[in-house]
Amino acid sequence: MSNALQRDLERLVARVEREDGPQAAADPFRQTFHLMPPVGWLNDPNGLCRCGDWYHVFYQYGPFDVTGGVKHWGHYRSRDLLHWEALPVMLYPDQPWDIHGVYSGSALVEDGTLYLYYTGNVKHAGNYDYIKAGRGHNTALAVSKDGVTVESNTLLMENKDYPDGLTCHVRDPKVWAQDGKYYMVQGARTLDDHGQLLVFESTDKFNWTFLQALKTPHHFGYMWECPDLFCVDGQWFLVCSPQGVPHEETRFQNVYSCGYFPLHGDFRGEYSLGEFVEMDLGFDFYAPQTFQDGDRRLMFGWMGMPDADYTNPTTQRGWQHCLTVPCELRRQGDRLVRLPAVEVTALRGAAIPAHQAQVFDLEAMTEPRGRMVFRDAAVLEWQPGLVTLSFLEGGAGRTLRRVAVDQLNALRILGDRSSLEIFLNDGQQVLSTRYYPQPEAQGIAITGAQARVWEMGAMPVTQAEG
Repeated sequence: MSNALQRDLERLVARVEREDGPQAAADPFRQTFHLMPPVGWLNDPNGLCRCGDWYHVFYQYGPFDVTGGVKHWGHYRSRDLLHWEALPVMLYPDQPWDIHGVYSGSALVEDGTLYLYYTGNVKHAGNYDYIKAGRGHNTALAVSKDGVTVESNTLLMENKDYPDGLTCHVRDPKVWAQDGKYYMVQGARTLDDHGQLLVFESTDKFNWTFLQALKTPHHFGYMWECPDLFCVDGQWFLVCSPQGVPHEETRFQNVYSCGYFPLHGDFRGEYSLGEFVEMDLGFDFYAPQTFQDGDRRLMFGWMGMPDADYTNPTTQRGWQHCLTVPCELRRQGDRLVRLPAVEVTALRGAAIPAHQAQVFDLEAMTEPRGRMVFRDAAVLEWQPGLVTLSFLEGGAGRTLRRVAVDQLNALRILGDRSSLEIFLNDGQQVLSTRYYPQPEAQGIAITGAQARVWEMGAMPVTQAEG
């Protein structure tokens, strides 16, 4: 399926990637084992799935604007989560219902076909606030039989098809099959500024019926976006990124939050939501998405934060943001623990002294009090009851994060050229952050821990032919 606008956008994207790509690739802050945009902007992971032998990772891609711009769906695929192929843009803003952005969504895999559900954004000209009026928030479905090109694109729902009492902010459909039917959750903001998720049901993937809203009995943010709903080891979890949650000393410290509720009962009928748990307590983590891969639940997140006052120096080289490494989610009671997928460990090279570390994987057993300084820039400190992350330099606007921890016993830390992913106590809590040390800086100064450090190899990314 193609139209004139898509053909023009294809040529424009190819041109900007060809002209600006070398500058981005030469940036010393370019990552070695994380997925990044070729140029421009990256945010939410979209359409995560495994179809046949291929893992597909789509993402919000703004090729023309390092601070966002009109969103496309960028595309990577891999057979092993280690060797990746960069493919052409999968979805362009080329339909009447998505002309101002192909926003976030998900993939349903059935009989080797990808069904890509997404939000099409349309902003009408005029004096609107684009919250209660002036925005088309359309649910659409693109179908791909080969996993590379789109053969059809259909408008499924528009403003008039959603329940009453909502703003123009309904978005980010997550779809799955269950019990012979299809289910969809979407994030929503009500007219009285309450966040909630909408549950829809379908028998044919195209025609959807609203079932009910999932919400808390008390106010908890004005918008819940980027929803996910899945079961791990018999327990359902409702993931969302709520906006407008008041900050606390050791919780909700970012501009927007991201986490999950354990869901008890039936999301289609009577249910209750447990306590909200943040999925990441660092500076840069938002909009995660999960998918089932055999008997494990895998997740990627956006290692960024919308509307944050960060001054990432990569913008000077024409690119911004990356995804996290793939992680596996496991159940621990009503909680989820998160650790790097086993494939990530295959990138380990030789064991190295801590003072030589630059791009590394670290495992440590900790004493009650301790400290690590990464490449003379980032500082992780711990004591009974508290872990803190701060910066000596290279924070680019990031300051301090405080995490309540009964006792820190173990650490796993992945350090790339401009990021740290810090897993506390076997993934019970995680802090993800970008940082920008001097490019030549290396070494981890460690007190209060016994650590092993490995050099990390690069994750190969090849360009699709043609």
